[in-house]
Amino acid sequence: MRWWRARGRGTVAAGVFTLALGLCAGGLYAAPAARAASEGCGGRLARTLPFPTGEVRVYKSRTQACALAVARVPGERRRMAVSIQPRGGVPVTDAGLFTRYAGPVTVGAINRCVYVKGSVGAGSVDSGWILC
Repeated sequence: MRWWRARGRGTVAAGVFTLALGLCAGGLYAAPAARAASEGCGGRLARTLPFPTGEVRVYKSRTQACALAVARVPGERRRMAVSIQPRGGVPVTDAGLFTRYAGPVTVGAINRCVYVKGSVGAGSVDSGWILC
């Protein structure tokens, strides 16, 4: 007697359904994680703030704002920093010696302006209040 006949068709169908549901759920959650790892920030690119040694990329989703300072020429380890501050809140900062980028730094920004600063080596930029 085969195992699927011994258990009954309902048990096998429930097992197949559970397996399919698990694979679908795994696929749904894997895609955003892969996208977030490649981009650094979630949401859409809202602003790019260029300066001589790099640029600051500001992303905006429905509930959050995120910033990333990217070196124009990656490779050598140098001082980089990025900070983002929601209006009425405290800034969130990432600074150190990096080869490609500093950040991402994220803040809650539902209906709030943000102030972004970034630097790579000797070059720097600040945005003023944006995304209002």
